[in-house]
Amino acid sequence: MTEGEEEARGFPAFPPVRGGRGPFARSWWGRAWLRALEDTSLAAEPLARGRRYASTGRVGPITISPGRIAAPVRGADEDLHRTVVFVERLSDAEWERLLTEVAGRAGHIAALLDRDMPRELVAAAGEADVRLLPGLGDLEPECDCPGWEHPCEHAAALCYQAAWLLDRDPFVLLLMRGRGERELVGELRRRNAPDPAGPAVPGVAAAAAYARPVPAPPDPLPPPGPRGPLRVPAGPGVDPAALDALAASAAVRARALLAGGRPAGLDGLLGG
Repeated sequence: MTEGEEEARGFPAFPPVRGGRGPFARSWWGRAWLRALEDTSLAAEPLARGRRYASTGRVGPITISPGRIAAPVRGADEDLHRTVVFVERLSDAEWERLLTEVAGRAGHIAALLDRDMPRELVAAAGEADVRLLPGLGDLEPECDCPGWEHPCEHAAALCYQAAWLLDRDPFVLLLMRGRGERELVGELRRRNAPDPAGPAVPGVAAAAAYARPVPAPPDPLPPPGPRGPLRVPAGPGVDPAALDALAASAAVRARALLAGGRPAGLDGLLGG
């Protein structure tokens, strides 16, 4: 898809449901979609007929593109009716706020890619003044049938089957709202990529680092003996005074090494 080209997705027709499908939406966001449909309806009868049409396979292949869903729907007269439901698209400013929110939360991106819509994501979008889930007034049905209902049974059937698609993939909702999965994932990856023009961290060559002198401890070490820094409790086979003196002597020699010298008595240990 080239930049600026709108993405569209096609879905094959659902077969008739045998033995009852159960609820038309199992996901919480799919149920929110159906609430928007039912809140828009002016009468209950078209919704009931729409559910029956959806279950009996009267809806043809569904096409979803930014701002609209469409499908042919076979009515009671057996004629195919061109049915479209327009969905309110998010503005560019709303998309910018939403993407900024999602890009900063890796868990939201992972959930979307796993075909889940976190409630926290929708709540965060709301805090950014972006209504992600459709509400009253966001759905506008249109059909070439002679019915006057709003929505008619054909548009209702299309919306009920759209809920099945939403259950499977929340990116369907984002496409209805204006942007497809490839565009969104590409934009999120771009926002999370490291900035190649960012400030360079200066490095130090290994040879130069090892050539630097190591400063000696500023305070003189205490003399060896019972008042030295080591406190060893008495025990079988342990001479606390001897061990204390040995530790203090080792500290003095280590200090001399750090200062760049070689203390007396180390020649034998170093093979000198």
